[in-house]
Amino acid sequence: MNLEVKFREYVKKIKAYVYVLQLAGWDSNTEAPRNSFKRRGEVLNFISKELFLLQTNPELINIVNELYGKIDDLDDLLQREVKKAKRAIDKIINVPQEEYLAYQKLINDSQLIWEDAKKNNDYNSFKGNLKKIVEYNKKFALYYDKEANPYDTLLDDYEEGMSMKEYDTFFNALKKDLVPFVKEVLAAKKENYSEFINNSFDVKKQEQFCDYLTDVLHFDRNSGLMKKSVHPFTWNTSPEDVRFTTKYLENYVFSSIFAAVHELGHALYEQQISTEFDDTLLNGGTSMGIHESQSRFYENIVGRSNEFWLAHLPKFKKIFPEQTKNINAKDMYKAVNQAEASLIRIEADELTYPLHIMLRYDVERMLINDNVSVDDLPKIWNDKIEEYLGIRPTNDSEGVLQDVHWSGGMIGYFPTYALGTAYSAQIYNTMQKELDIPKLIKENNIIKINEWLKEKLHKYGSSKTPKELLLMITGEKFNPKYYIDYLKDKYTKLFL
Repeated sequence: MNLEVKFREYVKKIKAYVYVLQLAGWDSNTEAPRNSFKRRGEVLNFISKELFLLQTNPELINIVNELYGKIDDLDDLLQREVKKAKRAIDKIINVPQEEYLAYQKLINDSQLIWEDAKKNNDYNSFKGNLKKIVEYNKKFALYYDKEANPYDTLLDDYEEGMSMKEYDTFFNALKKDLVPFVKEVLAAKKENYSEFINNSFDVKKQEQFCDYLTDVLHFDRNSGLMKKSVHPFTWNTSPEDVRFTTKYLENYVFSSIFAAVHELGHALYEQQISTEFDDTLLNGGTSMGIHESQSRFYENIVGRSNEFWLAHLPKFKKIFPEQTKNINAKDMYKAVNQAEASLIRIEADELTYPLHIMLRYDVERMLINDNVSVDDLPKIWNDKIEEYLGIRPTNDSEGVLQDVHWSGGMIGYFPTYALGTAYSAQIYNTMQKELDIPKLIKENNIIKINEWLKEKLHKYGSSKTPKELLLMITGEKFNPKYYIDYLKDKYTKLFL
C-alpha cells in the first residue's frame, strides 16, 4: 500500500473522531440538558484519548514525514494537505497525553461554569477555570515552539501567517486613522431611534423573521438548520451539514437579526466549499480571518445597507406592525447603523466594533505574556473599554464575562474578527468592479453575490492559505486602507 493511500486512511479515521466530538459540541451548545455534562465529559474524554492516540500514532508520523520529505514531487493539493498534517503533528507530538486529556475535560466543564458565571455576574466562579485555560495555552504553545512568543503561536492557530508584529501594524493603523474619526461620529448630533430599537419585539416573531432571512440569503435548508444558543455560532462537518444559531433578546431585536445574518455568512461559506475536499484536510474555511470576512460582509455590507432594508422592511413591518408603524426605510437604515459607545461586542455597531476587538487583543497579549493576571482581568477590561469608548461596565457580565471564547480555550481568535472585517472591505472593493452590489441587494438577488464568492473564494476551502486567497481575489496583499476608507465614507454620509 503506497504512502498516499495509508495517509488517506488515517485522515478518514481522524475526521470520523472529530465528527463525533463536534456533534457533541453542537449538542452541548444548543439543547443538551444540564445534568448531561458530567457523563458527557467522561465519554468525550475517552473519545479524545482515542483521537490523541490516532493523531500521535508513530506510523502516521512516519507517513507524514516521508511525504513531507518529497513534498516537491506531490501535486499542489496533496502538498497543501501534507503541510497541514505536518504542522498539526508538530504541534501535538510534544504534548503529554495526560495534559491533553486534562485540557479537553477542562474545556468541557468550563462552558457550563462560564454560562452560570455570566448569568449570575460571578467572575470568581469562573476565574479558576480561566486561569487553568490560560496556563495550558501558554504551555502548549511552548511545547510546539520554545523559541517563539506563545501568543504568536496562538495567533497563528487561527490565522495562518499572522503574528503580533502584523497585528500591531494593523491595529496601530486603526488607532491612528480610525479612532479619532469614531470619536467625531460619536460626538455628532444624531436622530435618536432608541425607543424603536429597544421596543418589545416578541421572540417567536423574531424567530419568524430570522427564518425568512435564511431564504433571503439562499441558505440550503436541506444541508443545514438554525437554532438558538447563549452565544451565536456556526458548526459544520461538510457542505451537507452546516448549522448555525442566533440569540433572541425581547428588547433588542437587532441582536437576533444581525447575529443570524453574521452566522449565515459563515454558513454560506461552508455550504459552498467544494465537496471534493470532504475526506481530506482541506475541507472547511481556510482561516478564521477569512471566515470572519464572510460573516462580516453579509452582516454589515449586505445586512446594514440601505438597499437591504428597502427590500425587506415590508416583511419586517408585516411581522411587527405596531412597533414599525412610524418607521420607513430611511429610518431603518439609520437605526441599524446607529453609532454609539456600547459595552457588548456582539451588539456593537459597525463603526465601534473594531475598538471592542482591540481591547480583547490588548488583554490577551498581556495575559499570555504575563503582564496581567487573571485576578486583575475585570479591572483591566473595564479600564480598556473606558479608554477606547468612554464608558465603563457596571458588572462583569457586561464586561469580561460577555464572550464564550475563552471558556472554549480560544485564545488568539478575537483579532481575526477585526482582521476579517478589514478583509471584507478589500474583497468588496474588488467585487464592486464586477457586480452592481446595491442593485442586486435591492432586487433581492443575493444569489448572484453568493455565486461570485463561491467562484472566487468559497469553493477552495482551505486548499489555499489566507494570504494566497486574498492576493488571488484582490490582486494585492492585505491593506487596511480599504477598511478605513469604507467606514469613513459610509459614516460621513450617514452622520456628518
